[in-house]
Amino acid sequence: MAINPVSLTVPTVSNESTKINAVVTSAEAQKTFANTLKEAITNVNEKQIQSDMMTEKLINGGDVELHEVMIASQKASITLNATMEVRNKVIEAYQEIMRMSV
Repeated sequence: MAINPVSLTVPTVSNESTKINAVVTSAEAQKTFANTLKEAITNVNEKQIQSDMMTEKLINGGDVELHEVMIASQKASITLNATMEVRNKVIEAYQEIMRMSV
């Protein structure tokens, strides 16, 4: 496999059998980022819903163990806290960029 020089303009992927040039446009990068963000938020929401459902089952006397409810609750809490920290860092970075003089 050939080793390509580092290029700041166009990322390329080379294979011995075929040559593939992958050019990532701004629109594609935005779609990829949006999809990744959407998946992460969906994951957090699913954890919250699962925790709520297990808590309701426990309250109503359903067939669920206390430790399972607590684990689901902690998973939901950790994913929400991590999401909030990422959001805070993104806002902080945005504010720092806005403070830069051009």
